[in-house]
Amino acid sequence: MKETMYRIALTMVPNIGPVLSKNLMGYCGSAEAVFREKRSALSRIPGIGAAKAADILKSQVLSRAEAELDFIDKNQIRVLFFLDEEYPKRLRHFDYSPLLLYYRGSQDLNPALTVGIVGSRMPSEQGKMITEKLIEGLLPYNVVTVSGLAYGVDGCAHKNSVEHHLPTLGVMGSGHDIIYPSAHRDLAKKMMKNGGLLTEFCSQTKPDKVNFPMRNRIIAALSDALIVVESKVSGGSIITAEFANEYNKDVFAVPGRPTDELSRGCNALIKKNKAHLLESIDDLIYIMRWDDMDKKKAVQTSLFVELDREQQSIVDFIRAKKERTIEELIYGLNLTSSTLASQLLALEFKGVVRVLPGKRYILAF
Repeated sequence: MKETMYRIALTMVPNIGPVLSKNLMGYCGSAEAVFREKRSALSRIPGIGAAKAADILKSQVLSRAEAELDFIDKNQIRVLFFLDEEYPKRLRHFDYSPLLLYYRGSQDLNPALTVGIVGSRMPSEQGKMITEKLIEGLLPYNVVTVSGLAYGVDGCAHKNSVEHHLPTLGVMGSGHDIIYPSAHRDLAKKMMKNGGLLTEFCSQTKPDKVNFPMRNRIIAALSDALIVVESKVSGGSIITAEFANEYNKDVFAVPGRPTDELSRGCNALIKKNKAHLLESIDDLIYIMRWDDMDKKKAVQTSLFVELDREQQSIVDFIRAKKERTIEELIYGLNLTSSTLASQLLALEFKGVVRVLPGKRYILAF
């Protein structure tokens, strides 16, 4: 518990984001050791300097963290450190993944399948109907839905998930003491019984505009597939889709008439090859290969298949853990994204590697 307090304090230091926080802990050995280190030693750590070292050692940060621990205990909030087993594995491998997450809920944060659903805060009736149909289509696949608890498509996705007993996670841009919008408080309570609420922000953090792109990147990282239902050409949904593309996620967009303002963002994503066209949930199931999940396929693999040095390194890396996500492969191998993509495809053709839903890779033999 003491180390947790120091970890919380570290996240409260101004201008010390997740990358620097992890770097500091790496140099010092623990969060507590960071606060017990001399200022001169801290200032020599790359990226810190004298000003940030002074900020770290200000006593009020520790007192705030102590108060936060009281809030966490009273509200039964779980604090997840980025190296904890419960921490979302889909998020952990990014350098800028939050040092800590605050979680209330019943859902395991490492489920087999996840689908993010985002869209306009003021959707049309058709957009609401489409969102409901998508949720109904996902029921046979036991997925966990992910969204941002906002008005509109987000709320519609959560609400329909709750009504159909489909687990759903809401990622917030505020602390757990502020459910935003307040109109979703009852919905949030229902979500915690079959799903949960997740945030990287401590209590007393208001839902300020600057927080929502940070929230959107978590939605994108947690989603094996991201669906955009109605969006203008800019806004939170498009930002989330851009993050998802950056993270090598499968993005889907529901098309609409060119004259409809709420269709222009989705149409643009499709036109720029940043999203698959989604007319029904069947399109997602087909592209994600979820229709084959329960089918056992016999893969004939030659014991003497020839692999080049890069392919062998990929195979060895996967074999060491039996299964690897695309993020693990990107960060664990010294290969460019384009080289990795072409080599994985070549290994699939050779029958050496199989790709599972959510861009997870295993050996085929």
